[in-house]
Amino acid sequence: MVFGKFGIFALGTLFGLEGVKVLSSKDAKKVYAHCTAGVLRAKDNLLDQVTVLRENCSDIYAEAKQINEDRAAKEADNLIEG
Repeated sequence: MVFGKFGIFALGTLFGLEGVKVLSSKDAKKVYAHCTAGVLRAKDNLLDQVTVLRENCSDIYAEAKQINEDRAAKEADNLIEG
């Protein structure tokens, strides 16, 4: 039993060390760089969409305020006339 647990531990360590070598290889670094570049492009696209959405919300808010101001002025005129 002891040898079996030790053997599993030794194999796990061996595969772990080899895995680190594979993950830090030149080819793996290229993959990481390409993935990171894709994420950065997605981030830029998302930020552009957020900017457009904010601009649209600002326009809607300004128009809503104007509608309320016009409505309040019309009601004030109706009170003065009435």
